Amino acid sequence: MLSDFPQAVLVLADGTSFSGISVGASGHTVGEVVFNTALTGYQEILTDPSYAQQIVTLTYPHIGNVGSNDEDAESARVHAAGLVVRDVSPLASNFRSQAALPDYLKHHGTVAIAQIDTRALTRHLRTHGVQNGCVLALEPGQAVTQAVVEQAHGMAQRAPAMTGANLAEAVSTAAPYTWDEGEWQLGQGFGKPPPPRFHVVALDLGVKRNILRMLVQRGCRVTVLPANTAADAVWAQQPDGVFLSNGPGDPEPCVAAIEVAKSAMSRRVPLFGICLGHQIMALASGARTYKMKFGHHGANHPVQEIATGRVGITSQNHGFAVAAEGMPAHLRVTHVSLFDQSVQGIARTDVPAMGFQGHPEASPGPHDVAYVFDQFVAMMEAA
Repeated sequence: MLSDFPQAVLVLADGTSFSGISVGASGHTVGEVVFNTALTGYQEILTDPSYAQQIVTLTYPHIGNVGSNDEDAESARVHAAGLVVRDVSPLASNFRSQAALPDYLKHHGTVAIAQIDTRALTRHLRTHGVQNGCVLALEPGQAVTQAVVEQAHGMAQRAPAMTGANLAEAVSTAAPYTWDEGEWQLGQGFGKPPPPRFHVVALDLGVKRNILRMLVQRGCRVTVLPANTAADAVWAQQPDGVFLSNGPGDPEPCVAAIEVAKSAMSRRVPLFGICLGHQIMALASGARTYKMKFGHHGANHPVQEIATGRVGITSQNHGFAVAAEGMPAHLRVTHVSLFDQSVQGIARTDVPAMGFQGHPEASPGPHDVAYVFDQFVAMMEAA
């Protein structure tokens, strides 16, 4: 029974508060409060390293009905700082489920709150912009009082800012490793990948597993390196191409990754960046990035490819974006968001390098723009 769950409170840095129940670990968590409009994939969202230092609000009202399992995780642990939902299912009904969502959250030490008005919270964030917040989950028998709200408010105000935060190195792998698992095939498990034709070095800035699967499924042997790897160590691997992964935080402090991108382009080694990696490639090319008001987080974002006019529905998760203004002449925009016309894709006109802001690997979401992986492979074929 949900009535048996302890009380909890979410307080934003501006003092706005929401009382509910604790459906995860007890204690408190702080982070930037964002909202995600995806209808499915809560486990993939929770385990996406790009959500480090962020408390995720899911706008879909009923969460947890299919439970959790080992196969849907996009990394080895939950990276989201916390979870906010309208209604959580204490029971799971799915043949793949291994644990109910509240049990999964407790196992990973993740603080979560339910039974709040997520629509009101989302409208507040859209109007005033994302901001830091604190979820305080009480022990059984404790009540949310004004003193508790004030305590949470103080912690929200003291939480570190996202701007200027180099979170990629915090979530990156500590040691190099090889990835050889292919894509998931419904009813067949993970598909058998084709023989590798190219060696790709992937800089792990917070990489999702399905990105690596999609590279392997296209004939790539993937070596994953830590985010702070120096350019010389990348070239020691003798790659046919370099991939810059997704990840959390501000791209500007990722100095090592920016230098790797510059080095790859100077050597004319094919370069491909997704999300944070896309922003890092842009910075390495002389463009600018900026913090968005509330970012793009969801699985229903329409993106248009400028050259063909075709529109793809995409998965998105980013709070920073590449500025269209002042873009250098050797960098062209390839894709734009049809929500706000923000830059969604870029390519160099002088060297084989490209970036895509959304998540073509989905997980969760559609695979409408998975062709960008094929474009990366084509660049390696032409090199």
